Amino acid sequence: MQQSSLWQAVLGEIELTVSRGSFATWFKHTQLLQCSDELAIIGVNNIFVKNQFEQRYTELLQKTLAHNGVSPQKIEFKIIPSQKAAPSNDDEPVLVTASVGQNTRSKQHGAQLGTAQTPASPQPSGAGNSLSHSYRQGINERYTFDNFIVGASNELAFAACQSISQNPGRKYNPLFLYGGVGIGKTHLIQAAGNAFLANNPGAKVLYISTEQFVQEFVDALRYRKTAEFASYYRSADMLIVDDIQFIAGKDKMEEEFFHTFNALHQANRQIIITSDTPPNEIPTIKERLRSRLGWGMTIDMQVPDFETRCAILQMKAHDHGVDLPMNVADFLATRAQTNIRELEGSLNQLLALCDVKKQPPSIEIATEMLGSTKSRPKHLSAKQIVERTARHFQTPLTDILGPKRDKDIVVPRQVAMYLLHEELGLSFPKIAKELGRKDHTTAIHSVRKVEKEVESDSDMRGAIAAIREQLHV
Repeated sequence: MQQSSLWQAVLGEIELTVSRGSFATWFKHTQLLQCSDELAIIGVNNIFVKNQFEQRYTELLQKTLAHNGVSPQKIEFKIIPSQKAAPSNDDEPVLVTASVGQNTRSKQHGAQLGTAQTPASPQPSGAGNSLSHSYRQGINERYTFDNFIVGASNELAFAACQSISQNPGRKYNPLFLYGGVGIGKTHLIQAAGNAFLANNPGAKVLYISTEQFVQEFVDALRYRKTAEFASYYRSADMLIVDDIQFIAGKDKMEEEFFHTFNALHQANRQIIITSDTPPNEIPTIKERLRSRLGWGMTIDMQVPDFETRCAILQMKAHDHGVDLPMNVADFLATRAQTNIRELEGSLNQLLALCDVKKQPPSIEIATEMLGSTKSRPKHLSAKQIVERTARHFQTPLTDILGPKRDKDIVVPRQVAMYLLHEELGLSFPKIAKELGRKDHTTAIHSVRKVEKEVESDSDMRGAIAAIREQLHV
């Protein structure tokens, strides 16, 4: 396999395993400069990206390269400030080596870095007078209205997004969509941005997660470029902000977003916002910003109903070139009731298993993969999930709900938060409340940590599977 083809295959596989923001931020603009069984050299934009790879992604790269037929003993990251032109001899790039299997130097610091879905940060020197090179639109062209399945749970949101893509800044401004994870909010708002761009090719449409927005603002403060930061966002024709709830409690960031919101709204520029809760339930956010978030149209996106879930499965299978029998779609849709991502994950597992067996999808294979046809009981409560988790880990319930932070207590607590998120689709503030936490960011960190461990730790997968089995009895 040629080097460029190899790297495209590696990136394609990684895109399926990391979050959308992480891929766009850290992986999208990398290059494979050299690769053999002894050494792989990967070109990255700057020191910030290099640090992130060194601390978090070396093992993932090693594993993914191995999946594609190359197993380098060592991975080096070479900083190339400009991907368009090779560095001159007078400006030799910094070379940093990370041995395969290297432990993270600071797990806590790495976790903090991992929560910021930020593009390459500007460097203090050599970056010129502009920060604009660090900003990206971030819209995924694959998200369109045509491949969005409309049902009773999302038809109002779909109609509103279509309307603002044709007449932005007039009727619903801002458009505020809220609901649990994995129900299609991000797909829909990016589809609106893509449709608007199709009608207005020269328009400036900016999609950004709140975490990325916060990180870029921090960078702007650090390098004294706040005026340029403000000018960049306030010149947008359409600003799409995902997960606005993460701005709560960040006073300076709220202030900046407040003024950006006012500038765009006054200029009749379209603003689209998502959250896991309605504006009046976002904790600690200032009242003046809260009131502006609710100025336009606020829509509650619900979990897709059974028919919509079946339609999503049929469409996704068709995209893979597979004819999915209706009884198989019914089976999968019954098992995954709260989250489209879980639904797609089940389908992907099924198609992979069918590929291995070289058989078409069938109810027999689906049953083999997912076990019995029992679905999540309707009476399942948050209390039951926490109690079953405590019982599995043989940890007193009072300890899980209490303030202790010993490892043998923190792990069950994090697993309980993950299951509350996955099984009941609870918002992070509600998860924190169920576990007696005051700050919902603890729930965010816990859920994401367990999500990553589920991918790589067989013991964690086994524990969660065992707890789920007990919950489904």
